[in-house]
Amino acid sequence: MRFDNLYSHDFARLAVGLPLCRVADPAFNAEQTISLLTQAAADDVAVMAFPELGLSAYSCDDLFHQRALLDGCEAALAAVLAASAALPTVAVVGMPLRVEQRLFNCAVVLQRGRILGVVPKTFLPSYGEFYEARQFSSGEEATVATVSLLGQQVPFGSRQIFTAEDLPLLRLHVEICEDVWTPIPPSSFAALAGATVLVNLSASNVVIGKAGYRRQLVSQQSARCLAAYVYSSAGAGESTTDLAWDGQALICENGELLVESERFQRRSQLVTADVDLERLARERMRQTSFGQSVRLHAAQLAAFRHVDFRLALDRDKPLALRRRVERFPYVPADPGRRDERCQEVYNIQVQGLTQRLASSGIHKLVVGVSGGLDSTQALLVAARAMDALGLPRTNIIGVTMPGFATGERTREQARRLMAAVGCEAREIDIRPSCTQMLKNIGHPHSDAKPVYDVTFENVQAGERTSHLFRLANLEGGMVLGTGDLSELALGWCTYGVGDHMSHYNVNASVPKTLIQHLVRWVAERGLLGAGTDTQVLLDILDTEISPELVPGSLQSTQATVGAYALQDFNLFSTLRYGYAPAKIAFLAQHAWHDTYALAEIKRVLRIFVQRFFKGSQFKRSCVPNAPKVGSGGSLSPRGDWRAPSDSEAAVWLADLDRIPDEHA
Repeated sequence: MRFDNLYSHDFARLAVGLPLCRVADPAFNAEQTISLLTQAAADDVAVMAFPELGLSAYSCDDLFHQRALLDGCEAALAAVLAASAALPTVAVVGMPLRVEQRLFNCAVVLQRGRILGVVPKTFLPSYGEFYEARQFSSGEEATVATVSLLGQQVPFGSRQIFTAEDLPLLRLHVEICEDVWTPIPPSSFAALAGATVLVNLSASNVVIGKAGYRRQLVSQQSARCLAAYVYSSAGAGESTTDLAWDGQALICENGELLVESERFQRRSQLVTADVDLERLARERMRQTSFGQSVRLHAAQLAAFRHVDFRLALDRDKPLALRRRVERFPYVPADPGRRDERCQEVYNIQVQGLTQRLASSGIHKLVVGVSGGLDSTQALLVAARAMDALGLPRTNIIGVTMPGFATGERTREQARRLMAAVGCEAREIDIRPSCTQMLKNIGHPHSDAKPVYDVTFENVQAGERTSHLFRLANLEGGMVLGTGDLSELALGWCTYGVGDHMSHYNVNASVPKTLIQHLVRWVAERGLLGAGTDTQVLLDILDTEISPELVPGSLQSTQATVGAYALQDFNLFSTLRYGYAPAKIAFLAQHAWHDTYALAEIKRVLRIFVQRFFKGSQFKRSCVPNAPKVGSGGSLSPRGDWRAPSDSEAAVWLADLDRIPDEHA
């Protein structure tokens, strides 16, 4: 299996075919169906759904009881079945079927000339414009479990799950139209029984507002079931004697709409989407309430039959992912959603901090202000918290503490920022105390012969933290932490000092890429207040991220730990979905191919794996309290992430090495 083939990473390409139809013309409808099925197979589609009663057309009414039409539908099915003989794609087609002197509205699941099963519709609408109970029987009234169809003995019933032996996470269940409109759809039980892809063959005429309702219905069913949901509906060619048809096709994944057809088209349509089966399986494993529901409904789930098939798709060729993968998973690409996200994050951070101040009875905050990104965000949150509590911003003591390598730019930015916020501003030169500390511990550094090692760096970080805590003691205040989620993930923080330890940290679950947007959001909207120096925020955003601890040259953090854009992508994929490194690299290449070569993606991911899984957990095991901000997770040992401090990274590194050299 190739690394650059989507099926190698547990994706499945799903499709909906909306063929032109003619009412009561099965031969024509079969031709249109075969044409779309052939196109889908050429496009490496695994599963394809067609509309309800598509071989006959839905709007036949009492013509469904005519033998000629029913015989024609079976002949049409035979044609589709024959055409499928050499195709790996599983097709789900709709037709009326006679079983035991009754007529059922059915979905026929077929592949490679084999009928895998027949699923009858369970719930028959007989209200408003619908009269299905006049022509059809419910699948619950069936008295047989198998039927003879086109010379094959075929499973018959609504409780079937079709599983791909060579893609085990692809487990298919089929329901028909009205089934999903009921309080407890059959697909809900199917999902609990293991189905990951839920298919609905629908006709569904259109009236004002119905398209939006369908969209909500399908999206929510996919979310509740932690599944993909494939929905087809009838379009051009259905009878318009009393109704109209829009041909709406939808593919959703866990509440997210992946693709939708163009409605009201007088042409056949084929829409596809690549569904992440592993994501669905991961969510079911993570959400323990899903497993509890399985236990509660064990009796109903035992009735499901499992039918196996093989896709035998070509995995030895490149097959690119056809799906939007967000470059910045923590930051919405849509400007409107991004603004909403920024507002929500600030509200969460401010609510957490105001509650801590109120419950502790402390009314002062001490913040170390470096002129860099993280301390800027912490200071902005502190200012909003004071506003919310009706306290003056002068209750915030901002302290900038220049050291041996502090640049004039960041030093001036710290001063400007504190003035813009309106907090009390102090400046403490830590160089004398650091020099004394280096002497006290016998460090060989001297002006004549400088030694810039990790001790030299951490003495400065430690002195800053010591000053902040002692100042908080003196002023009766609380030290506000500044370290962010990205730094915690990479272990890019000094144990026990300001970017790691504080009385309370508002940034601990906010990644670096999101902090950048939060600061920009305040700057662009002038939220610091009229007449203030908003430009300072933009200047801070344009400043190279650096610890500024070694004189003589600029220390670039991203040159050491990798680009934060990639590392936050790696973190989200690891923390939220538990993906293995090879899949993360596959997704990152899809998202970032025009910016980073795969070799660079792999290099940065290796840094992440080594730092995240080995050597940094001991720092995360003792972080201060902080509010969780997003569903992307936090690294609090009291919340989302519990892990041993002495684990190994070998299995993750081995998976990363699955990427062949020729691709990197």
